Amino acid sequence: MFSRAVVRSPSANFAEGLTSRRLGAPVYAQALKQHEAYCAALEQSGLELVRLEVDERYPDSTFVEDVAVITARGAILTRPGAPSRTGEVAGVREALAQFYSHLSSIHDPGTIDGGDVCEVGNHFFIGISERTNQTGAQQLAELLASLDYTSSFVDIRAVKGILHLKSGLANLGDDRLVVIEELSNRAEFRGYELIVVSKEEEYAANCVCVNERILVAAGYPELDKRLGELNYQTIALEMTEFQKMDGGLSCLSLRF
Repeated sequence: MFSRAVVRSPSANFAEGLTSRRLGAPVYAQALKQHEAYCAALEQSGLELVRLEVDERYPDSTFVEDVAVITARGAILTRPGAPSRTGEVAGVREALAQFYSHLSSIHDPGTIDGGDVCEVGNHFFIGISERTNQTGAQQLAELLASLDYTSSFVDIRAVKGILHLKSGLANLGDDRLVVIEELSNRAEFRGYELIVVSKEEEYAANCVCVNERILVAAGYPELDKRLGELNYQTIALEMTEFQKMDGGLSCLSLRF
């Protein structure tokens, strides 16, 4: 069960951030509206929000998940794979220091984006991607081992259409995962019950289990129906402006 979440509203220069999508520039006013609805959903799910100051120095800084990996036993500050984002770490470090007496860190030449790290019980799947390199993944695995967690690597560099591992993977608990089709036959996920999203609904794979609810992107009825049939209570949220910037639901908060 989560009790808190760190969030940061998008800055006025949000559209200047990094993206591989060709969906047009995000509309700032709409992004703010969608972010507030997201924050309201977290509060509705029982979380107290820790709101960081908007920081126009870093247009991608609303995606706070990439800057830390938080576990029930400790927190680890990452070293984002995009050089333009490394300055985001300081603000998140200050916020997390209120709750953790010790913060570990990923060091050069390792890189890790939190979006590449999926916690499933006491095991962590660590994606090797354009943003997370082998060295960073190994450093993270060692830090997690020191906290008595196991981990394994999932190389997604050849998987088209996803920036991070969690762009195509979500943990619903009870050994049940949501995956995109291209990850559904991977050996790493054998032994889990898989909910496979269609190619047309691939963006919806980035959903978030928050206590008794599942936050899902609005506009993907196939997955929403499947989750309803499995008796999950879902909250559908508009994410169009964040999708334009390679962002998903998990990216917008650090939950602990």
